[in-house]
Amino acid sequence: MAKIKTFVVNDFQTNAYLLYDETNEAVIIDGAANSNYEFERLNNFITTNNLKLKYILNTHGHLDHICGNFHLKNTYNVPILMNFEDNYLVDNSLNFAYAYGFVMEKPPQADLDLKDKSIITFGNTNIEVITCPGHTPGGVVFHVEKDNILIVGDSLFQQSIGRTDLPGGNYETLIENIKNKIFTLNPQTIVFPGHGPETTIEDEIKYNPFF
Repeated sequence: MAKIKTFVVNDFQTNAYLLYDETNEAVIIDGAANSNYEFERLNNFITTNNLKLKYILNTHGHLDHICGNFHLKNTYNVPILMNFEDNYLVDNSLNFAYAYGFVMEKPPQADLDLKDKSIITFGNTNIEVITCPGHTPGGVVFHVEKDNILIVGDSLFQQSIGRTDLPGGNYETLIENIKNKIFTLNPQTIVFPGHGPETTIEDEIKYNPFF
């Protein structure tokens, strides 16, 4: 059974998720720590629990989700996986780091492309990749069906959706993808967003004012 540990990190209060199972293999999703304190918290949890990090995964390429990749890659030397449609966002002049005055090391390019319906395996756990563009061109969500876990980045929030006014965003595309790719999953699935509290698919179908 997969377990999930949440770390709220950086000035944008991003939810970084560490996903691990009984084998002690793990993946980190949007591990956007951006200070020594945040890195230490994350590293200490991995060390204390004897976890072996296998992959660095990104739901999309905005700065508040990839700003920890430089440190993670240098520390653990494992592949970075992101949809290549968002690879251009590792450029700090394009990912809004300069616009926000946000200081971070230039993130490395993704090593492997995340394609729709591809499967990522760690330990005894399979993660299905579901492409969900709209917030960014290369947005994806990560689905662990057997444990009713869905990590959605900034595509969907509790009673809200991701912004689509930034370059590469598309409101109609995001709405259609949420309806057709997320709301069709098990209603009891727990949704872990990129910011704010978790929710469920059932609650978002009922209460999200965008639908």
